[in-house]
Amino acid sequence: MDVQILGPLSISEHNRDATPSARKPKQLLSLLLLNEGRVVSTDSLITEIWDTRPPRSVQTTLQTYVVQVRRLLSEALQIPVGKVARDVLLTRNGGYTLILRDANFDLYRFRSLEQAGMGAFEEGDEESAVRIFDQALALWRGNALADVEVGRLLEPEVARLEQSRLTVVECRLETELRRGRHRQSLSELASLTARYDDNENLHALYMLALYRAGHRGKALERYRSFHKWMRDELGLEPSPRLQRLHHAVLDGDPALDEALAQDDLIAGLSGRGR
Repeated sequence: MDVQILGPLSISEHNRDATPSARKPKQLLSLLLLNEGRVVSTDSLITEIWDTRPPRSVQTTLQTYVVQVRRLLSEALQIPVGKVARDVLLTRNGGYTLILRDANFDLYRFRSLEQAGMGAFEEGDEESAVRIFDQALALWRGNALADVEVGRLLEPEVARLEQSRLTVVECRLETELRRGRHRQSLSELASLTARYDDNENLHALYMLALYRAGHRGKALERYRSFHKWMRDELGLEPSPRLQRLHHAVLDGDPALDEALAQDDLIAGLSGRGR
């Protein structure tokens, strides 16, 4: 079974679609998928779907949605609904559990690649790290659960997924700078810093890429713009690490030279992992 949440929700078996079309069954299935193998209480499902305004018949309505999802899974897997209830979407301890056996779940694949890429990154194997990070990012087809109307419980889960993706993007770009691919990274960093205007790590990487590409003035202007944004919007100053990077660019510090791209300079100055 193919299960995808890194983009619009999709669940299918041999091109037989089991994805709910209605909003609330989609929410139910999404919360079960993000807690695969664990019991999700009926209270949690009710909170996600209806928040603080459940209907009087909420238990019956929730059971109806579970039956709808089971029927879709039954049709896709071509097994009886009763077997789905016993082996796939189970009633357990005041809630429900979704069991995915031998499923091709994009979230699990992403997490595996993320871990492998981080391992290669930490070991200094830049070529492998970039290749693995690219494979991980290629799994994303848009924002996580892009077509699901997320409620109070799904919202933070989706935010965590998006942060995981952004962390992989940052590490891939950091690895590219370690490989000396400064000019090749400029356009992507320009786009990302415009999109994530509060992300200090991306601004630090962009400053470093600009400096190493021979654009010292633009690197300083990038810092001034970010400093102004932080002061005006948040009433804060950049972190000490970003300030040190700024001073290093101002001074033309030899530690910023491309020749030192293999050490911990980037992580130390950009503040990755603060």
